[in-house]
Amino acid sequence: MRYLSLLSVFVMCSLSMSAQKSIPLVYDVENTAADVTPVFPARQEARKNVGLTDPLEWSNGKGRVKKFSKWSKRRGEIAKEIQHYEIGEKPVVPPSAVKAKMEGEKLIVDVTVNGQTLQLSATIKYPETGQPPYALMIGTSGIALPPAVYSTRPIATMVFSERQVANYSQFGKRGDRGEYEFDRLYPSLKQNGAYSEWAWGLSRLLDGLQQLGTEVTKIDMKHIGVTGCSYAGKMALFCGAFDERVALVITQEPGGGGAAAWRYSSWMNAQPGATAVEGIDNTDYHWFMESLKENFGGDNISYLPYDHHELVAMVCPRALLMLGNPDYPWLADPAAYVSMNGAIKVWEQFGIDDRVGYSIVAGHGHCQLPESQYPEVEAYIDKFLLGKDNGNTKVRKALEGYADIDLEPWIGWWGKKK
Repeated sequence: MRYLSLLSVFVMCSLSMSAQKSIPLVYDVENTAADVTPVFPARQEARKNVGLTDPLEWSNGKGRVKKFSKWSKRRGEIAKEIQHYEIGEKPVVPPSAVKAKMEGEKLIVDVTVNGQTLQLSATIKYPETGQPPYALMIGTSGIALPPAVYSTRPIATMVFSERQVANYSQFGKRGDRGEYEFDRLYPSLKQNGAYSEWAWGLSRLLDGLQQLGTEVTKIDMKHIGVTGCSYAGKMALFCGAFDERVALVITQEPGGGGAAAWRYSSWMNAQPGATAVEGIDNTDYHWFMESLKENFGGDNISYLPYDHHELVAMVCPRALLMLGNPDYPWLADPAAYVSMNGAIKVWEQFGIDDRVGYSIVAGHGHCQLPESQYPEVEAYIDKFLLGKDNGNTKVRKALEGYADIDLEPWIGWWGKKK
């Protein structure tokens, strides 16, 4: 009997490993489920969820995803829900509207829509080691990760300058709705938040790389990562979540409106004597549609049909690492901790939870990655950009006190039949 039991365990493990290998690490298209049509209830019609919503439940409430073969469609629903309620439309661009070329090491992409052309450019810095085609790490507004974690590896880097699309920034002159370069192409979408437009812009750079091919760009389209910190950490998350050609997302200190759950941030802000954290009522509404706050601010947050654990889950089955910094309360890292634990359940459902992790570590400046987090970042880069499985990517690290957070009221739906 003992031998039969061991054999059963061996067979189950073998089947599990086989299933993992059959689940893609990345895709060659921007959106595998662009044609889904989810339900969009108005706030007055929406179901109340005090805790986090179930990311595996279909938008019409009729059952939930159990098999990976159905996940793409559910992910597509989430993408459209977030566009509808929060950031505005990320327009689909046909390949014929994109023209790309390389000038030396500079990628130049012209996008023509409605008779208007927007030009994007980004310089690719190639590594001094390895052979092409190279993995590529794209920084949204810059790369805050220390060079030590990628400069000695055969990884090219590139920075997406978001001002080429929507020039709102926390630094320098700010634009306003309707005044962005994006608005020349899409004047009907002037109510969009910047995060949909920035995600659109990064996808056009990927279009350019894909159109030119590895012989011209020297870039391996199957090993592209996106990273950013603070408001650019949100940007990296939105860009990676909304483009399935991105293999790895490293979102660094993204704060509220990033990995943090809107609901938990609102709960934190409502506590007596609370220190304010970034939430749905006090974030920057250049980034989001103003209707998000109008419809779901205050006590109405419970009627939002999704939350940001679902934004995180959109990256599944691809890889994601969230880096936090609890020394800065505004970043709402307890809300990110709750959100990440909810999102991880999606990867767990498909037996691939070694592709997602979080590390919330104190004792360092904002966007200054401490050396204690280097191994975690390096493990993700090695495995998902370089194909080397030589480190632990099942990272679950947070302040000791976070273990006291009762997750049951927030993600208690996990494991319940529907």
